[in-house]
Amino acid sequence: MRSVETDYVVIGAGSAGCVLANRLSADPVNHVVVLEAGGVDRNIWIHIPIGYGKTFFDKEINWMFKTEPEPALGGRAIDQPRGRVLGGSSSINGLLYVRGQAQDYDGWAALGNFGWGFPDVLPFFKRAEDQQRGADAWHGVGGPLSVSDLPEPHPIADAFIASAEANGVPRNPDFNGSRQEGVGYFQATARRGLRRSTARAYLHPVMTRSNLQVQTGAQVGRILLEGAGDALRAVGVAYVKDGREQRVMARREVILSGGAIQSPQILQLSGVGPAALLRQHRIAVVRDLPGVGANLQDHMQGRLIYQTHAPITLNDDMMGIAGRIRIGLRYMLQRKGPLGWWAGVAGGFARTRPDLDRPDIQFHLYPFSTDRKDKPALHRFSAFTLTVCQLRPYSRGSVHIQSANPLQAPAIRMNYLSDPRDIEVLTSGLVLARQIASTAPLAGLIKTERSPGIEVTSRAGLHKFLREKGMSVYHPVGTCRMGASADCVVDERLRVHGISGLRVSDASIMPTLISGNTNAPAIMIGEKAADMILTDQSGKAA
Repeated sequence: MRSVETDYVVIGAGSAGCVLANRLSADPVNHVVVLEAGGVDRNIWIHIPIGYGKTFFDKEINWMFKTEPEPALGGRAIDQPRGRVLGGSSSINGLLYVRGQAQDYDGWAALGNFGWGFPDVLPFFKRAEDQQRGADAWHGVGGPLSVSDLPEPHPIADAFIASAEANGVPRNPDFNGSRQEGVGYFQATARRGLRRSTARAYLHPVMTRSNLQVQTGAQVGRILLEGAGDALRAVGVAYVKDGREQRVMARREVILSGGAIQSPQILQLSGVGPAALLRQHRIAVVRDLPGVGANLQDHMQGRLIYQTHAPITLNDDMMGIAGRIRIGLRYMLQRKGPLGWWAGVAGGFARTRPDLDRPDIQFHLYPFSTDRKDKPALHRFSAFTLTVCQLRPYSRGSVHIQSANPLQAPAIRMNYLSDPRDIEVLTSGLVLARQIASTAPLAGLIKTERSPGIEVTSRAGLHKFLREKGMSVYHPVGTCRMGASADCVVDERLRVHGISGLRVSDASIMPTLISGNTNAPAIMIGEKAADMILTDQSGKAA
């Protein structure tokens, strides 16, 4: 068995893992090994923004997870795509750059997580960012992560924004500025028509560092732990590469950045998790932590599809060979057009009730439509999609291993709509979306509502629609919850409770789901984790 030694081992080269690789190896005294189960990010569709429509369904770069049958959704198993490639899910996601609401992070701090309030995390968002619009109180420039505007407007998006304004939802040019509430165009992690994943932003520019080693095709089996009781420590990682088990030993720390599905899976495979679950699969209990794999949260969406009078959608552009050629040429020559779109060119954040102190739903506007099956195809009629998701769901689920085999996917139970409050918020969001769609100027573009259809008029009918057609927005978090209570997994410095030399740094540490897309917060977590690790290292050295 081959074994090497390093200072830091980072498990997973995803949204947070690539950040850690860059920041920890910036000091040449630190030697860093990164273990990534997937391969190099060579697939062309990774780099073309609208390629997410292909990467979501490509098993070569995607773990292709599914939930267990969801009881409240008629027993449907819901897709949970996760990146299996350098950059992780930042290489296959919809690119939207959304930080969430200041109250989300202040809520984390109120739960006892010192240093995680919005004033604490804002500097790390800014440190990561290279904002196309320039620096201000909310944004940074010169960071690795490019954040850009859509190169050109779209008539359906403009109409949606105007109609939302007519319904009292204010126009907002910056969802990541002084306030989130409002409608407008989304920004994304892209630059000059190309995706800016964390692999491209953080990892590839430093791959030549002699103190950084990135191992692709490295399937982690377990974290190596030594000692017992208060002396329990992570000392390395066992993984399989090219059919052989290998080990890398960590002089300082092991940092787990596998994401909300695989970080708890790896901890459980290592003997860290709910004791009864581990014994069920004949895994020796090294540390009984009931919270490992619990507290799973995700955004769920309902999708309204509207047929348009005029052929102004991507559906129309893609119906003929001439349109496809035109789209390809525009992208190659100008980096404009549909190939440069991200997942929702416009959208916004709104309140379903006037008494709420902040938005509780998010809209995404897509100038195309599809049934979103395993291999989705655009509809053969002119149409666009307007989605609604609940920002802060009450339902909670779990991620639990199904065997001691690291290659077997864990059982993912989202428990969507298990809390009855969730379906009411989503239904109210659909009612507001329909109200916007029935208001000029957007109403003037619409021929009819194709889904759920104009015959669905009652809240009960919308409930049925959500249970039959509702989907994930692919934002799983929370399964290695940060906090000090017995159901938490890591402390406010992301150290696993009761195990020295082991941290978790990814979206799994979120105590509660943030109000928006999760990639930007995951990158911030990586930045903040690296800062804490280096601070602790300096303090120990002193």
